[in-house]
Amino acid sequence: MWHTRLVAKRPRDPVQLAKQVFDIAIGEAEDTVSESKRHPSPKRKAGLKGGKARAKRLTPEERNKIASTAANARWKKQN
Repeated sequence: MWHTRLVAKRPRDPVQLAKQVFDIAIGEAEDTVSESKRHPSPKRKAGLKGGKARAKRLTPEERNKIASTAANARWKKQN
């Protein structure tokens, strides 16, 4: 498979995972998880901020229009 990266995965078995976490904690083993999986992307953080910033800048009339459009779409699905 061309899209997979050679990153060692953690075991699925809870006992083996607990032993691996313990070994990493006491320094007997190295953590094999890549840096990209340890720290979420900055794009994700920015995306989480965007909705709040947009809601803050909308006027009450705009919010009302968006809400009524969404409610109409929900009611349309039920019929």
